[in-house]
Amino acid sequence: MKKQSAAMGLMLIGGLLTACGDQEQQADESPVKVVATTSQIGDSVSEIGGDLVEVTSLMGPGVDPHSYQATQNDINALQEADIVFYNGLHLEGKMDEIFEQISGSKPVLALGEAVEEENLLTDADNPEVVDPHIWFDVPLWKEALESATSELIELLPEDEEVLEDQKNAYFEELDSLIEESENLMGSIDEEKRVLVTAHDAFGYFGRMHDLEVIGLQGLSTEDEVGINEIQQTVNLLTEREIPSVFVESSISDRSIQAVIQGAEQSGHKVSLGGELYSDAMGEEETEEGTYIGMYLHNAKTISKALQEDGE
Repeated sequence: MKKQSAAMGLMLIGGLLTACGDQEQQADESPVKVVATTSQIGDSVSEIGGDLVEVTSLMGPGVDPHSYQATQNDINALQEADIVFYNGLHLEGKMDEIFEQISGSKPVLALGEAVEEENLLTDADNPEVVDPHIWFDVPLWKEALESATSELIELLPEDEEVLEDQKNAYFEELDSLIEESENLMGSIDEEKRVLVTAHDAFGYFGRMHDLEVIGLQGLSTEDEVGINEIQQTVNLLTEREIPSVFVESSISDRSIQAVIQGAEQSGHKVSLGGELYSDAMGEEETEEGTYIGMYLHNAKTISKALQEDGE
């Protein structure tokens, strides 16, 4: 009887050990929980991480990150995350304190602060203010994503080869995006290469594609638009006969409509060239809801509108 009891005990212990082992294996196979602030970051990290990651993006379509304040659900998601990626460079300025607090317990990476400082743009009037909209310079975005990939490899060292392969495959798509967008933007006549938007989110896009960029609101949507800025923009559009201006999906169109009306009063017809995605991407499950699709939408919209004669 004692031998039988001992045997049963060993079988029970063995069963418990097997169960624990199965649970550990299942835990090890669970995807890494990634929280990204913007959908640009979230989509790109999803492409690189694939099935190895489960990505939650806090800021969806139409959301302005400059003025975004974290909700309780956001706080919960950040606490439960294995790793957090945010843009930095004061894009999510109202969340900086939160990132600082959670960085003591988990990896927290600001993609914008992981790129070479010499490659960053600054405000012409305030050189100490850095332009945070780095995703519009695709080679710069690749540089930022290299750092994100390295952070994922730190968490998943056994999957380094898979992550590197998926990153390289995604970077090939980004290289194709560079070529296609350059072809689109190259079709705009030299004298029409002026991009006017509600706020100055397209500086990196302009640098990459040799466009003069005018953002009425400055780098942050919290900046005020003055009458002088509107009148100066109207004068430029009229003098250079620029045919179109653009609204943004996450920004009020009030200032742009004022420019259109002002140009009309000056005898120059300016059309609304279309809606661009700046700080936020499009709806999920759409082309514009992906980083590549969003970027191509902008390039196609700008190219088409600035080639028109405005008549």
